[in-house]
Amino acid sequence: EVLQLISAGESNKRIAQQLYIECGTVKNHVHNILKKLEVNSRQDAASIYTMHEHGSPAMAF
Repeated sequence: EVLQLISAGESNKRIAQQLYIECGTVKNHVHNILKKLEVNSRQDAASIYTMHEHGSPAMAF
């Protein structure tokens, strides 16, 4: 869910509000997502998510 919201352009604060979790928890999730996807930015993570959603076999979650 966090990656989906990142790809929608939501801020950490907005993600926290939507998921009813603390902003610090969102930061931890974002950090872990970037690490797992081996990228350095939210934009790169969103691009991978978008490719995956459109059927690109580039990376499995």
